[in-house]
Amino acid sequence: MNGFKTTMLLAALTALFMALGYTLGGGGGAIIALLVVAAMNLVTFWNADRIVLAMHRAREVDEGSAPELVSLVRELARRAGLPMPRVYIVDDPSPNAFATGRDPQHAAVAATTGLLDLLDRDEIAGVMAHELAHVRHRDTLVMTMVATIAGAISMLAQFGLFFRGGGERHGPAWAGLLAVLVAPFAAMIVQLAISRTREYAADRAGAAISGNPRALAAALAKLQRGAEAIPGVAATRIPAAQQLYIVPGRSADSLFATHPATANRIAALEEIAQEMGMIASPEPTRRPSSGTPSVPVTKRRASALDPLA
Repeated sequence: MNGFKTTMLLAALTALFMALGYTLGGGGGAIIALLVVAAMNLVTFWNADRIVLAMHRAREVDEGSAPELVSLVRELARRAGLPMPRVYIVDDPSPNAFATGRDPQHAAVAATTGLLDLLDRDEIAGVMAHELAHVRHRDTLVMTMVATIAGAISMLAQFGLFFRGGGERHGPAWAGLLAVLVAPFAAMIVQLAISRTREYAADRAGAAISGNPRALAAALAKLQRGAEAIPGVAATRIPAAQQLYIVPGRSADSLFATHPATANRIAALEEIAQEMGMIASPEPTRRPSSGTPSVPVTKRRASALDPLA
């Protein structure tokens, strides 16, 4: 069902782009728009990982330069039934992580230095499991393609505000103005719909891969506070990069947010923990000053998916 929804959403974005092309240039404009979309998707398909990694100036690491992180990802990839992805570190004090690549065989996961300094080992495992879930669901390619098409719609709409060919043959002037105003907004809504749905799915799958949903929940709470306090370098330069990360750089769950509210994701992970037979410790936990829900210490029954030792 997720694959069908994604296909329909991508088709909707392509149709929006073609409709905007028709409004600006008639039938020829629609054909050109379709060719442009096809070219962009082709380029994105083959170069998604390189584009994203270059944008973040990420450096690849191995067992020699980052043995603990690489070993952790290797074990999680084994549990997830995935090939070992390339592992990158981004020199950025803002704590965050992302995954990229056109398929599991060409995937990469990255963590910022801020994340590695902030989280403990179980929390890092939860975050990396979440990113591997995106790889397994092939979200990395879809989100990059969606961002590419949505960005192109916005650029074409801005161009159309100043230049509109075809005269009245393709409708009254107000119709063209309406199209260039509505199209980027509609594209953004479609883009956000894909992103939010997939974050919840990746949280659930990541919890299963790591075996410790509350460690992921604790990581989300810490990362949200950290990302809000220290904006990411790449996200500051390119706002569209926000959708790639495990948490946004600002509060979520508004109409224009790329992610569900972190508190809602934590609540969903708590339900998953209960499903897995995890019970909360009766000791109270200190509430963070930012108001982000804290995550209780947990005790667990033995499970087939134990967290990393």
